[in-house]
Formats: sequence, structure tokens, C-alpha cells
Amino acid sequence: MADIWWKAHPHDLHRLSDRVSSVYVERSHIDRDENAVVIINKRDTVRVPAAMVAVILLGPGTRITHGAACLLADSGTAMCWVGQQGVRMYAAGLGPSRGAGLLHRQAWLVTRTKERLAVARAMYGMRFPGEDVSAMTMQQLRGREGARVRKIYQAHAKRTGITWSGREYRAGDPFAAGDDLNRLLSAANAALYGICHAVIVGLGASPGLGFVHTGAATSFVLDIADLYKADYTIPLAFDLTAKGLTTERDARLGMRDRIAEDKLLGRIVSDIKTLLTPEDADIPDEETNELWDDKVGTVPGGVNWADDTDLFQPTLGDSHVAIIGPEFDDPGPEPQ
Repeated sequence: MADIWWKAHPHDLHRLSDRVSSVYVERSHIDRDENAVVIINKRDTVRVPAAMVAVILLGPGTRITHGAACLLADSGTAMCWVGQQGVRMYAAGLGPSRGAGLLHRQAWLVTRTKERLAVARAMYGMRFPGEDVSAMTMQQLRGREGARVRKIYQAHAKRTGITWSGREYRAGDPFAAGDDLNRLLSAANAALYGICHAVIVGLGASPGLGFVHTGAATSFVLDIADLYKADYTIPLAFDLTAKGLTTERDARLGMRDRIAEDKLLGRIVSDIKTLLTPEDADIPDEETNELWDDKVGTVPGGVNWADDTDLFQPTLGDSHVAIIGPEFDDPGPEPQ
């Protein structure tokens, strides 16, 4: 199976930095035509070279054929099933990374205190332009961030004339607590988390290995989303409240429009690469199919390392269920 997992050689693929960052598809049918995916709807038919796309975001009303999905996987293009304009993340296929270089780099950074602190400082530094945070502790950075966010809330309250009484959030049910403004903030943040999640998966990084946040399957998503709340979700929530637009859908559509206008996807890609990779570093992106060994480091995969004493006969359990339709030329049972 390892021999057919990837068909194309990594050297035949375009580097992620050379690709179109993303293609969003909504209310369309996606099929395959040789080495291109064809996106068809009532208005247009668009051919997209699969290997030139980093992430394809499959929005509402989208259908994709098995052939198109195989081509995208073979080309190293991530598939993410998302809400409208990518504002929510529902599921993801394989990412464009052919190896685990970026993921290993992220894991190496997050498991070493000095390096993890450096990345966390860099994240806070992105929020405090012009300030030197290189000597600050995490406690100092959290305090500085808290004061900054309070000032941002107060500034937008004054700008829009909306009364701000503080952030209210109920874990597990973010739309149940607080006033209209708080519910809009929660909805807009959920949309931002979705797009950040899609980009992280598309790059081949781990959503769960956070540097500031920890313990959740989306810790790194929360880290990255926090870089943009001051520019996107907070002003949007105040603007919508001032206009009397207070539903979750209003926040979702507002985020959709601002993400598209500002090309936020490209900015997120750039910021993640800046945080995880040192300047001019070339993270290997080649699949090696190796096995870890505690004495020699790695040994080749795809090799049967067993001797006669290791052989065993597996039993067939009931843990897998397959539902397979008939062949197209199968006429089926005769009518009674």
C-alpha cells in the first residue's frame, strides 16, 4: 500500500509557496479531466491545474467525484469541507505536504521551552508592532495582551456608540451567554477559527500543537486566530451591532466578505510560515516512508522485518463495515 499512497514524485510537484493559496468552490460540481479539475456550475466551467493549488475549500452545495478527489490527493492539494466562504471547518482530506517536515518542525519547537517561548513572543510581537517583546515572560505578555484588548474594545465602543460591559462567554455554548454584541463576537470568532483551521491543515501543520494555547485539538488554531481578532472580529461585531444586525448569520457573512476583500488566506499562510520556519530555511517536503528506530534513528519502511518467531495469524473481526454498490453494468436481480 505504501507504494501507491502517492503516485507523483515530490520533485514533480510545485512548492507550496509557488501555488495559488486557495480555491473556494460553492454550489458547483467538481470533476476530473486528465490532470485538471473541472469546476462546473450553471454559469461557468473552469479548469484548474490541480498541482497549482495549495488548498481547495469545498463550500455548501458542492459535489466532487472520486476521480477529482484522487487527482487532488495525488497532486498534494488539500481538500477542506467548509462553511460559506470558508468561515467554518467541518472536515479535511490530505494536505499538500508530501512529507512531515513542517509538522516535525512545529513539534520540535513546541516541545522545547526556549524555542516555544520564542515562537510565543513572535506571536505577541505581531500584535504589538514597534514594541520589543524579546525579554518578556509569558505572564508579562498575557498581561500586556489583556490591557491591549480592553483598549481595543473601549475604542470601538466609543467609535460606534455601543455600550460595552465586558466579554461574556459560556464554554460549550458560545451563543447562549451575553448580549447581542457578545454573541456576534462569538459567531465572528467561530468563523475566523474555521478559516485558520483550513489553512493550517492545508499547510500540513498540526491544529493541536499550540504555543500559547494548549490542551485542545485546536490549540494552534486559537493561537493563529488571535493574531487577527483586533483587525477583523472585534470591529466587525461593533459595526454590525451599530447597524442592528445581530444574528449569527450576519457575523458569518460579514467575516466572509472581509476575508475575501483583504485576501486573509494569503496573510495567514505567510504568518504561519514565518512563525514556524527560520528565515531562508528549507523544510524538507519529501515523503521518505521510514520507520523510527531507537538505536539507529530510522530504518526503511516497506520491508518485512519479521522473523519466523514473530509471525501470527490475524483474525477477522467486526470492526470494519464496507458498503459497496454494484458495478455499473450489473443489471441487478430479475424483477419478481
